[in-house]
Amino acid sequence: MLVLETRNVHSVFPSALWLLLHEGVKQESRNGPVLTLMQPVTTVYRNPRERVMFWSERDANPFFHFFESLWMLNGQNDVMFPARFAKQIKKYSDDGKIFHGAYGYRWRNHFKQDQLLEVIANLRNDHTDRRQVVQMWDASVDLPDQSSKKDLPCNLMVTFQIVMDSLDMVVFNRSNDIVWGSYGSNVVHFSMLHEFMASAIGVPTGTYSQISVNWHGYLDTLLPLTELSKQSPLETPDMAIVTWDPYALGQVRTFPLMGTPHELWLEDLSVFMMEEDTILYRDSFFNQVASPMIRIHKMWKSGERQEAFDKVDEIKATDWRMACRDWMARRMTAQDDGVRYE
Repeated sequence: MLVLETRNVHSVFPSALWLLLHEGVKQESRNGPVLTLMQPVTTVYRNPRERVMFWSERDANPFFHFFESLWMLNGQNDVMFPARFAKQIKKYSDDGKIFHGAYGYRWRNHFKQDQLLEVIANLRNDHTDRRQVVQMWDASVDLPDQSSKKDLPCNLMVTFQIVMDSLDMVVFNRSNDIVWGSYGSNVVHFSMLHEFMASAIGVPTGTYSQISVNWHGYLDTLLPLTELSKQSPLETPDMAIVTWDPYALGQVRTFPLMGTPHELWLEDLSVFMMEEDTILYRDSFFNQVASPMIRIHKMWKSGERQEAFDKVDEIKATDWRMACRDWMARRMTAQDDGVRYE
């Protein structure tokens, strides 16, 4: 097993690309040719709250990653909400209405229990407990008739343990696309879950480890990122190439996900998912980060692009603010350069 230990997702991504492009083995898959590393890979994030990717070459959609994560924490499985931010996600639904393997629904509803609240209660009661597992794979519905299902969970389970007074989280994944999955949406989803759980338990976030059994990338998405892979310090043994990281340089900082008891935060989240920016929330995360972002996205989608861009400073999380500004700017100035912006 290969272990990549890193500060955050932004800093590790060029190294991941470099490894796969140089050491990956070409294989065929259901969705086209891939490069696969012939061993599992574990990525260990020392600062998991630094969850935003800034590389313009990757062109990650910050609105989609951010709001899909809140949708998960609210325990939903509907297609309608995440499709507002990335309409192509609809193709992973079997019926166009719900997702079979939606992670948040599995965390909080699928097994007829709220696994998150039970783990929180258990670890608040006993910080030494090592039995806290949140399950996503359900053999009773995921093993039978797999060919008829478009959305089988890739992430299987999550474990939580308090180590040195901080909450460590380990995610087990059976098959991870490094561009769209592991270092794309997954790191945002699970780091937000991690921060939510740690805040609710009352301890700091520790390390977040992602164990990927099949660590791969599709050739059609990897090859356009070849130049970005050259930003990796792995390319030169003397570390002459230093990865640019806005977090390390102090250009951006994180904003606390939770400033109220988790019960109140979840109530705010539930209201936000129904009414969005129409009321004043009790937690500043919704007032100062989530609500401005949803308002800006609504303006953007309605065609008020310059107006949306002008309001980006209302987002008080400077990392998400920078990512949203850059994402919108690329589309406002885009030429016919072959990049798929929408």
